[in-house]
Amino acid sequence: MLKESDAMKKKVIIGLSGGVDSSVAAYLLLKDGFDVEAVFMRNWDSATNHDLLGNPTADDEICEQEKDYQDALLVANKLGIKLHKIDFIEDYWDRVFTYFLDEYKKNRTPNPDVLCNNEIKFKAFVDYAKIFNPDYIAMGHYAQIDHSGEHPKLKRAFDMNKDQTYFLSQLKEDQLNNVLFPIGHLDKKEVRKIAIEQDLATATKKDSTGICFIGERHFNDFLSNYLPAQPGLMKKMDGTVIKEHRGLMNYTIGQRKGLGIGGSKEDHGAWYVVGKDLLTNTLYVEPNEEDPHLYSDSALITDVVWRGPKIEGHMTAKFRYRQKDHAVSVKWMDDHSILVSYPQKILSVTPGQVCAFYQDEICLGAGFIQEAYMDKKIRQYS
Repeated sequence: MLKESDAMKKKVIIGLSGGVDSSVAAYLLLKDGFDVEAVFMRNWDSATNHDLLGNPTADDEICEQEKDYQDALLVANKLGIKLHKIDFIEDYWDRVFTYFLDEYKKNRTPNPDVLCNNEIKFKAFVDYAKIFNPDYIAMGHYAQIDHSGEHPKLKRAFDMNKDQTYFLSQLKEDQLNNVLFPIGHLDKKEVRKIAIEQDLATATKKDSTGICFIGERHFNDFLSNYLPAQPGLMKKMDGTVIKEHRGLMNYTIGQRKGLGIGGSKEDHGAWYVVGKDLLTNTLYVEPNEEDPHLYSDSALITDVVWRGPKIEGHMTAKFRYRQKDHAVSVKWMDDHSILVSYPQKILSVTPGQVCAFYQDEICLGAGFIQEAYMDKKIRQYS
């Protein structure tokens, strides 16, 4: 946060989602002397879901967005701030959801939360907020920003268990200018405590999960509304047929749960997805987490966004959210591609996922995993 003297009379537009984190973020901004207004983003058609042709789908899940808006309104009224409501439904469909579906068509595993931050929360939202002529934009993310130098530095949150820098890792420098993360220096327990002390309506509300802005769904059923499943054979790498799979899009490399294969003494219990072959519509599985097909020692990262001077050499990286940091070596191939090496070998580096790079507490940037390699060869069926 800024010094109180810097905050006085500065206008902040905060994204108020109807959750406890953004609620406390808004309270803290007011407490620090900012002039605060809030915006609730509606990004999914809560009345009905539609397929790619615009036809209503059979998805009967209850959308929580209207409930979230009512919670956001209760918080705004409690804090005495204005709450505006804006629809980004078309933007979300065009910029995020169609990409999400296109990646699944390629049998890659996308991360919509990263693209949601890139295209909606820190682009469409920022563009809309300009009508208020704010000094700052704020969000309830668990992350921190250092504005003291020439370039804004994205830093890990104090609460490492909630740190969201992975999801913010592809933001460009200009998207982080004049951005505040008011709760980044707090842990979740403290955020809850503040919400309870201030009697905010969201104080005990559970954290949202699921697809960004779409919420909790039975994922395979939800996806089948847009991409018809194509069942095929599930095999071991030696060609042994195990059973029929439900469609390659429903599985990701390293997946253990939901395969429908019972354990036995022979297979040591759990089975893992080790590969997918799009040409033959084959899903490959093996009964061993140590199976070499699950591991790689390098990967090509493309569409890289980097903040600050480009550096090479040793640093750490995350290849998926909540994964521990891995020691890696970075070599730039061109302005937007990186070859990242990790001779210790890493489990389930999956094309389509995001690789975020770190130097201590600073998130330097990120890109998308294009290919994974083992001994300089593309990992088969990755």
